[in-house]
Amino acid sequence: MVSEDLTRLRLLLPHWIEHNEEHAEEFSKWAERAQAAREFHVADHLWTAAHKLAQANEALQGALDHLGGALAAQEHEHPGHPHAHG
Repeated sequence: MVSEDLTRLRLLLPHWIEHNEEHAEEFSKWAERAQAAREFHVADHLWTAAHKLAQANEALQGALDHLGGALAAQEHEHPGHPHAHG
């Protein structure tokens, strides 16, 4: 990877982690609703999905740690939102 790619990755990883946390929280809320509706298998699947996102975040955080952590806002130019997937 070139330096520019590594810099971009240090910007993207925190965003991806945060995004996954938001999804996991939403999955858990819906799992609770499914359980309340006695849809126990559905709830289990949703909780599994939330758990797997937490595991994915551990891996993403490991990658970020190996890159030296997230860049502080003043360390980079931020002309646009780093939500790009590529």
